Amino acid sequence: MSEKPSNWNVPNVLTVIRIVLVPVMVVVLFLDPRDPTMRWAAAIIFAVAMVTDFVDGKVARKYNLVTDFGKLWDPIADKALTGAAFISLSILQTPSGPELPWFFTVIILVREWGITWLRDWLKKRGTIMAANAGGKAKTATQAVALFLFLLYLPSLPGWLQVVAWVLMWGALILTVVTGFEYIREARRAVKKGASPRRAMTD
Repeated sequence: MSEKPSNWNVPNVLTVIRIVLVPVMVVVLFLDPRDPTMRWAAAIIFAVAMVTDFVDGKVARKYNLVTDFGKLWDPIADKALTGAAFISLSILQTPSGPELPWFFTVIILVREWGITWLRDWLKKRGTIMAANAGGKAKTATQAVALFLFLLYLPSLPGWLQVVAWVLMWGALILTVVTGFEYIREARRAVKKGASPRRAMTD
């Protein structure tokens, strides 16, 4: 029987760093929301945190460093990071209203936390829902769209503003569509008593 890996490992350290970067990003963002330097700083902090999300999972699986700590806190860190970015952008105001309309934030976060709860509920019953290609595309699209919005959209060139909005609408659509796909998969798994599969980020 192989020895369980210690919680003191690189993937878990990266997860903790990501959690710490969430309030740092928010503070930097709200210190001066119209200062381009502060907006770039907040966007870079967000990007670094997202990179830690990609790296910690790769390292944990490659070197067999998956721990109970990582299983619990990694998805919490992921949702906290994107959730903080979405909520912050909806709180920040432009002359025409929120930088990001609240319906984007509410719909996306309800889906994200709802599916996280669903997967945890299924896991306790022996069925683990693996991510599909749509879920991975959703995560990537959200990340790029949020990065561009964090830069402060009105300060970007017109063509890049269009790209940012296309990505944000794409993220919303992918989030909703993949959410329904996971729900259908969960119903099938419960009915068939599906055997566990390896969990991945949704």
